Amino acid sequence: MKPIGKVLCATGAVARLITFFWKDDFNPESLSGARVLVTGASAGIGEQIAYHYARFGAEIVLTDIREAVLQKVVEKCLTLGAKKIFYIAADMSSPSEPEKVVQFAVQKLGLEFSCRITLVPGFGAMEMKSCFLDSVFFIQVNFFSYVALATAALPTLEKNRGALVVVSSLTGKIPTPFTTSYSATKFALDGFFSSLRHELIMQKKDVSVTLCILGLIDTESALECTRGKVQLRASPAPEAALSIVRGGATRAHEIFYPRWLQQLRCLWALFPSSGNSVLRSFYNYSSP
Repeated sequence: MKPIGKVLCATGAVARLITFFWKDDFNPESLSGARVLVTGASAGIGEQIAYHYARFGAEIVLTDIREAVLQKVVEKCLTLGAKKIFYIAADMSSPSEPEKVVQFAVQKLGLEFSCRITLVPGFGAMEMKSCFLDSVFFIQVNFFSYVALATAALPTLEKNRGALVVVSSLTGKIPTPFTTSYSATKFALDGFFSSLRHELIMQKKDVSVTLCILGLIDTESALECTRGKVQLRASPAPEAALSIVRGGATRAHEIFYPRWLQQLRCLWALFPSSGNSVLRSFYNYSSP
């Protein structure tokens, strides 16, 4: 059998196993009154996450760099049913901003709040302008800001059975072409937060860490960066956001959206050469 055939056969087998053992313990009522901090909330997946938490009746703090857009998201969240909602404009490319955001959330939601912190990259207006951002900027926004937010929030989370929900990407599980800086930060997120999860479990600290592994999502910025370059249908952002919210609420270690990404990741580990060939086949690229 050709390598591609082995990959496809194995995909089917893994898919059947995942379907058989899949168990969903999500209880929407568990999010009523939940206190949540969502970063990167002015657009894309972060915005959709905010709307889902609002529908479930959560108390929310939103942050991103674009204050005027955040205000509109806040207004919609109130119409959707958020019990309380606050926002703070912050630039995550600045090292001092993450701690300021956490302090604001503690002030608004209470010193003893059981909080789910959902970490979504917040590129703001810069992301819309260019897909090829400076590597240092990428590392600060896509990695160091996550670490700083988690570090600042951990003392509160440890007291109150809190949760860290980290939005990552398949590019942090499988090396992908033309995403060097982005992929590097996502691999770093996986390493840091997976290691942190081990430490928290070993120290018997009841803080969950959920890594959310996403594929191509139909946000404006993602579609702009991949248009004409990738032969892959983008998945809807509202559904991706709901998967993230569910994963955080059930305190899952990892969630994959779409689910078939988990199969692809397993198969890549089993058949890396064939998996890489399949991966490259999704790209519209001819060498000069």
